Amino acid sequence: MASSPFDKENEQYEGDTAMLKDESGRSLVCYIEQAVESDGMTYLLLSPVDIPIVIMSWDEEDDEEEVVEAVMLEDEEAIEEVFADAKAVLAEQNLFLKHTAFTLTATGELPPIEEEQILTLNLDEEDSQLEPEELQFLASFYHGKQKYSIYTPLTPLLFFGRYNLENKLELVSPDEEEFQPILEELLFEDLE
Repeated sequence: MASSPFDKENEQYEGDTAMLKDESGRSLVCYIEQAVESDGMTYLLLSPVDIPIVIMSWDEEDDEEEVVEAVMLEDEEAIEEVFADAKAVLAEQNLFLKHTAFTLTATGELPPIEEEQILTLNLDEEDSQLEPEELQFLASFYHGKQKYSIYTPLTPLLFFGRYNLENKLELVSPDEEEFQPILEELLFEDLE
């Protein structure tokens, strides 16, 4: 996936990357999409350099049900359990799965998008303001008797971070009110 164009005011970040680390010591290299200074701190809008990957587990299909339940694997133990199988089926397509921080990623070239291969997820039926998320199907596999499918999001995966007082990059929750104006500024600049 290519990086987005950068705002002209932030040319010092053009082409730059930053590395996020999780508590387990895994890293995720990201493009710096936007950067803004506020109260002496640098806030960043980041997107992974590699292809974000999502693994879904499926309930057994029931001919009487129209809606099939799918669950996104987020638990580290569940991901570790199926990781080798997922890596093997993606390798058949010359995609190389990596267990990176905050999201699984892959390197390689994605197959062309085919309309019938797109899965639309309605994330929260109670909150009508959330847009459905579209995912491109990449592969399926079984682990034991459970069916899993591998997808990549069609919309860019973005992270909101900042350099803390020790000059270490950390993720910042976009839900915290104090960061809302900064996040809006970063997103607004990204749209210009």
